[in-house]
Parts: sequence; structure tokens; C-alpha cells
Amino acid sequence: MRLALALTASLSILASAAHAQSAYDAVDPFIGTGGEGHTFPGAVVPFGMVQLSPDTDILPFKQSYARAAGYRFGDPTILGFSHTHFSGAGHSDLGDILLTPVSGEAKLEPGEADKPGSGYRSRYSHDTEVAQPGYYAVTLSDSRVHAELTAGLRTGLHRYTFQKGDRAQVLIDLRSSIYNYPGKVLWSRLRVAPDGTVTGYRETRGWAPGRKLYFAIRFDKPLVGQAFHNREADVPYKGFAQPGRTPEDRAQIQGRALVGVFDFGQLDGPLTVKVALSSVSEDGAIANLASDEPGFDFDAQRGRAKAAWETALSAIDIEAPAPMKKTLYTALYHTLLAPSVFADADGRYRGPDDQVHAGQLDGRPFTFHSTFSLWDTFRAEHPLLTLVQPADYTNDVVNSLIASQRQSPYGILPVWQFHGQETWTMIGYHAVPVIADAWMKGIRGYDGKAALDAMVKSATYAPYGGLGDYMKLGYVPIDKEPEAASKTVEYAYDDWTIAKVAADLGQGEIAKTFERRASYWRNSFDLKTGFLRARKSDGAYREPFDPTAINYGSDYTEGNAWQYSWFAPQDLGGVVKALGGDAATVRKLDAMFDFDNSKIDYSHAEDIAGLIGQYIHGNEPSHHVAYLYDYAGAPWRTQARLTQIVNSQYKPTPDGLSGNDDLGQMSAWLMFTALGFYPVTPASNEYAIGRPFVERAALNLPNGKRFTVRAAGLSEAAPYVGKVTLNGKPLTRAYLRHDEIVAGGELVFTMSATPNKTWATKPADRPASMTPYR
Repeated sequence: MRLALALTASLSILASAAHAQSAYDAVDPFIGTGGEGHTFPGAVVPFGMVQLSPDTDILPFKQSYARAAGYRFGDPTILGFSHTHFSGAGHSDLGDILLTPVSGEAKLEPGEADKPGSGYRSRYSHDTEVAQPGYYAVTLSDSRVHAELTAGLRTGLHRYTFQKGDRAQVLIDLRSSIYNYPGKVLWSRLRVAPDGTVTGYRETRGWAPGRKLYFAIRFDKPLVGQAFHNREADVPYKGFAQPGRTPEDRAQIQGRALVGVFDFGQLDGPLTVKVALSSVSEDGAIANLASDEPGFDFDAQRGRAKAAWETALSAIDIEAPAPMKKTLYTALYHTLLAPSVFADADGRYRGPDDQVHAGQLDGRPFTFHSTFSLWDTFRAEHPLLTLVQPADYTNDVVNSLIASQRQSPYGILPVWQFHGQETWTMIGYHAVPVIADAWMKGIRGYDGKAALDAMVKSATYAPYGGLGDYMKLGYVPIDKEPEAASKTVEYAYDDWTIAKVAADLGQGEIAKTFERRASYWRNSFDLKTGFLRARKSDGAYREPFDPTAINYGSDYTEGNAWQYSWFAPQDLGGVVKALGGDAATVRKLDAMFDFDNSKIDYSHAEDIAGLIGQYIHGNEPSHHVAYLYDYAGAPWRTQARLTQIVNSQYKPTPDGLSGNDDLGQMSAWLMFTALGFYPVTPASNEYAIGRPFVERAALNLPNGKRFTVRAAGLSEAAPYVGKVTLNGKPLTRAYLRHDEIVAGGELVFTMSATPNKTWATKPADRPASMTPYR
């Protein structure tokens, strides 16, 4: 009996400690660095321009998909520390300005991971790694250096502690990049000023063409020597390990394969290195050096980074068991990395036209942001940011999108943009719903007419993605444009959001035009098979048809008919009717989740991860699907599916994400879902209700109000919603309105072991749809 009481007391203490753990301490930046998460563990502040992190391996001549963030948890060596990274992208690039500390003689090539001492890379142990928001540390065992990193908005600080008696040197490799291939570095420069400031730039042709980035570096110890090397032979650059020319001892060098070595001799204490970036110029980078930490106080900057994260993470107070709390706060952390700042401290930035612009739009100052993974992030990432970030942030994002449209050579909004440059990756014009969602929520620190003009121009640019045929035929024809079925329905949703904004602005004719286009999803929906299908110019559906087939460039984008047949978020009542009503829709949803994949091989498709039948949680087209039972009068089935997804797709480990985090979208899905609701249709100002996964969570809203979610009786044995109250009154509908959240209040779920099959089942209780449910 005493043992049982002692054990109960110990468990109670542990539970109390878990609840008392701060949001900052709950974050684990290693989550997602293994498996297919593609996150990085390094130092960054919220939306920082500098995202300073270790690079473990870069494979020359390959698009290093598995190392799209530069770091992979299972790799045995670290090359060094570069200053730009994507968090969770499905494509690799960046890894700019690689620095690495070396002791003794500096080898100029990275060497091979399985041959210690063959290059400047070093082995390390996870036991020596520390990763916290705004801070990273590791001991490089071959280099005999303890490296620490922290960051500000536009600067990164390195602190290197060398072994006593070792010769301290720092190597910079301007060849090194994530997604490395022959000729990626078009040109670069490296020079040292008389005061010891190192500056330079490089222009790269990678995922984005002709990307320019400038940098400035200062050390807190005097240089005793430096050597510049051009590792390019007298033939076109073909990557690492080319015959080298003799080292240059002058103060400047230019070329396509530059390596610099900075010598500090033997040091009595740590060496601190400060690096600033600029998209504008080397002078801009020099000015940015003083924009965060004016000197070299590493600990002070680490403290400021921690404070910035404590403020950002305090947007949500979470009470949950320790594993869920860690998973959720890390998810929130990952949602606060992009879109990131890409403007100098004076507001200037380099835009899509490769010109330098002031941070002004229509007389309004703004901070230019980039890294827009819009096909992913319009769904939940951007809607979440409207709740957890001040309105000024979303206004900066919208102004950045509008400015990019004006500066684009094509006159359209970004598709997948980073560092101001367009990649043309993925489909749709999904900057449109990001702007529309902000506008409909009353976040309006930009010109509404200019926003609508940018949206309409993007939606009527005929050369883009089959839009000309879409406007003529009412669908994108597959014999003229690949992935036509997906493009048709994604355009139709985007058009619906344009109609919403146009109507709000009193632009009736524009609203009428785009509301008509919003119904075009029907033109590719085959009532006979119950699937979305690609059609040819003559109107016939393409044959043969296999709803499970996934091939790049086929009828669908990173998915198949099972996922895309549900993509009409603006008209899910219409989808229910097209499928034959509530019961038929529920059967179709169940068939999707319960599908037997045992005889299907999807190994050729990198982004197809996290399969539950034909539901693919590791990629975005499926993200709203579990909530669609709400639209067919069976919300208890949504609750069951969400339990299945959360339990199988997320965990607090390096391989804890089932697919690419995609600049925060996977994490934003979890954050909303854990709170008990999800934005199935951004710009509708409604959230479909699911079930909560936290005992209690409070949104500390930007307007100063507080919206609390409580789950009474939450346990693994009680995964269903018995009843719901909002501010003490019964809530009998399956959706929550945005104005109800921002007004503050309390949403209480009473959990149950058995499903309540009468709650929120009536057509009047379902989220809004273009087509009535009856």
C-alpha cells in the first residue's frame, strides 16, 4: 500500500512538473530532423533572415532531397555552419556562407564522411549537441572545437572554443550549397578590409535563378593571417575536389570556387564570429552587422533570442501531458520560421525584378518578407499566423505579396518564392487566399483595391498553368497542360476567395465573375465514377483511369483522384450532393481511409508519406479531408479519424513528422487540430470543429483578448465529443466563427468514451457551402 501511494505521489509530481514546464523549454528543434520532416536544429529568431544551422552532408551534383534543410539527424559528420535554411521544404537550396572552425592545418575540401581526416568536415556525437530556440551547440570531435551558435534577425553569432595550444582558424567555403551541382555558383567575391572586416557575395543558379546574397563578417580577435584560394581549375567548375590554384594572399579574390582561411594563431579564450546578410549590397551587410548585437556579446544575443521566442511562444498556453506538450510547442515553433524577413535594417530589399526597392508600398512602410511555400501554407499556416502574431506581421506578408506582384516581370503574385526570386514550383495562385483570408478577418494594413487588382491579375494571366483554357472551357484540359485536374479545382477555390473580397469591396461584377468560376470544380468531377478526373479539350475524360495512380506530371499534383476529389472547400455541400448524399459521402470517406495499399508501390513519389489507406497526411492535398465528415452530418467520424491521424503521424522524436513540414504547414495542422478546430476553407471565417488533444489551451490573441479551450474528461479512453459549450451556452453546430474566437471566451468540450451521433448532424449545423446541403 505504501509503495502504491508513493508511486501515485511520484506520478503526480511528474505530471505537475510537465504542466509547469515553460513553453520555451518544451520546444525540441530536433523534431523533424530525421525521417522526412526536413527541419533543421540551428539558431534562429522568429521569422529571422539568418537561419544559422549545421550542414551534415551535401551531395555534389544531386538535389539532396533527404537533406533539404542541410542537416539530417542520422548523418555522422558536420561540414560546418551555414546561414540560410528552409524548414521542412520538399526541395533543397540555400546553405549560404558556410563557416567551419579548424585546428591546425586547414584542409580545403570537405572530404568524405567515412574517411576521418580526409577534409575539413568533422565527426560529432549527439551527446554533445544542444538545440534550443535561438541556440545550438555541438563539439566537433575531429576539429577539437566546441561550437555555439545564436542569431538575431539579420545576424548570426558563432562562438568557437578551441583546445588550448591549438592553432585557431576559420574556413569559409563559398562553393558549398544545399542542392549542389556543376555551375551553381555563377560568381562570388571575398575580400578583407584594413580593419579586418570580411565582406563578399555570391550569385547562384539553383532552385531560384540568379539569386544574389551579400555578407559581412567580423571577428572579436585580430587576424594574424589569411589565405584565399580559387579552387576552380582552368575548366568549367565541376564541384568539389578540383585541382586548386595557388593561394592568394591579397585582400580580394573573385571566382566561382572560393575558399578562404582566416588564421588567429593560439587563443587564450573563445573566438566570436559575427555574420550579417543582405540582399542589397556588401555595404548593406556591414550596416546590418550592428542591427542586432552592436558588439560581440554572444550571451547577450542568446538572451535576446530566448526572450523573442518566449514572447512568440506565449501566444498559446498549453496544458497537456509532457510528450504532447513538447510536440505542440515544437509545432508552434516551426510555424514561426517563415515567411521570413528578407530586408535590410534600413528597409531596402532586392525584389523579383532583381532591383533594389525601398520598404514602402502605397505610402505605407513595411518589412519585406519572402520564403512563400504558398501551395502548402495557405491551408493552415497563414490562418494560424493571423491568430498567434500581431496584425502587423500579416500586413507585412500581404504587402510583400502585393509588392512582389508589381515587381514581377509577369505581373502576378508569387507562386513559390524565396529570397525574392520565383521558382514556379507547385500550382495555383495561392497568394490569393492568403490575402483574402487576411482581408476577410479585418487585417487591412494595405490598400484593398491594390490587393484585389493583384489577385485578379494573377487569376487572369492566360499563359500561366493553362489559365487561358480554364477561362475559355471552364476547366484545364489535360492534353494541353499537365496536372490539369488538380489545377482546375485549385483555381476554382482561389477564384472563390477573390469573389469574397470583391463583394466586400463593392466590386459586384468582379465578384459575379469569380463566383461563377468558383463552380468550375464541377466541370472535372465525374458523377459516374464519383472522382475528380482530367478532361481533354474535346470534353472527354482521359482514359484509362486509375484513381490510385500517382505520377509526376500526370493528371494530379503530388496525389491522385482519391485526395483531389475532395478539393472544393468552397462548396463541400456540392461535393456531398455529387456523391449521392450524406451516407454515400461517409462511405466514400471511410473507403479512402480504409483502403488496402498492400499491392500498390508509391516508392517513386518522394512526397507520398504518412499513408492511412489513400489518405496521405505527409502531403497537403489530404489535410482537410478528415474534417469532411462534419459536412456529411457525421462529426463523430471526424473525431475518430483525427485520433487515428494524430496518434500515427506525430511524435516527439527526430523522425516525429510523417512528411515534410513544408514551412510550417504540417505543424500548423497539428496546432489547430489539437485546439479542436481547423480552417478547412480559409477566407470563410469559419473553422470546422474536430476534437481537442489538450486538456486546456488558451490563445492569447493579438488584440489582448483570451480564447480558452478546455477538454473535460480527456483521455485515451474518451476520444469522442459528448457535447460542446461556447461561453457557457450549448454549441450545437460543427463550426466555430472567427469573430467568436477573437472576441475571447471559452470553448468547452466534454469528452466521451462513445460517439454522440446526434451532435451537429443537421444541415443547418454544418459549415457554410456555396451549394446548400438541402
